[in-house]
Amino acid sequence: MQPTRRLSLIAALCLLAVPASAQVTAGPRAGVSEEALAAGIARMAPHRAAYRLDLGEARNSGITSVRGAMVFDVADACEGWATRQRMTLTVVDREGQEIETVSDYATYEAKDNSRLRFSLTQSTQGAVSQRVSGEAELRPDGAGTVRFTDPAGQEETLPAGTLLPMRHTVLAVEAARAGRRILSAPLFDGTTNEGAQDTTTVITAWSAAAGTPRFPLASGASGQMRIAFFERGGSAAGGASQPEYEVGLRYFENGVADDITMDFGDFSVTGRALELSPLPGGC
Repeated sequence: MQPTRRLSLIAALCLLAVPASAQVTAGPRAGVSEEALAAGIARMAPHRAAYRLDLGEARNSGITSVRGAMVFDVADACEGWATRQRMTLTVVDREGQEIETVSDYATYEAKDNSRLRFSLTQSTQGAVSQRVSGEAELRPDGAGTVRFTDPAGQEETLPAGTLLPMRHTVLAVEAARAGRRILSAPLFDGTTNEGAQDTTTVITAWSAAAGTPRFPLASGASGQMRIAFFERGGSAAGGASQPEYEVGLRYFENGVADDITMDFGDFSVTGRALELSPLPGGC
């Protein structure tokens, strides 16, 4: 859920108003104990999430409608997670011109945050517009190297404290459960060939389950989060203020998200879950 676009919103500036005791900064476990981390990993639910995508806001962009779909699978592969995200998005402007983008993104991530294999293929109007693939290896402190097979031969250094995508989800949920409001860390997901991005996750209060859930997998406690992505070295904590991209979502304690917002700057796209179903797997 992380295409790179420049944004006009600055949700991460909320960092300035949050007391330091409510913040979690980068590190191998981002301030989470080994026991809490292990429990958080065990709570992650293998599942399939299918979303309908619609236009959220259009900010003087000339966009009149958006339609699309996204399917996100998380499978428990014993020592790691295998994920796949497939998305189709059609954007229509005021002249009626339609632009269709299709992406297919797959990863295998070790549960100890030590390795990520990744592959992304994106097509626009039926022609391949982007390919990214390779493998990242991280040491216990989060520092490491990513070696790309596409673009062939490219290498990037990852800074200490780097988190992989599922580890970031676990830590964001655990930070929310502990009553913290901010998680700041470099994140590498393999969706671009630019290495890690700085991220700041702003978390609202963690809420107990309420009412009748739409899906059994989305029935526990949950919290709203907004993740801002910055060029490396340009996070709010580092002094700059303008994120490149933002994602808003509601996470449940099992890592399932039933509503998402992807903000591309000129416009935003909302995703509402049509299906949340368990997937088999594990040891």
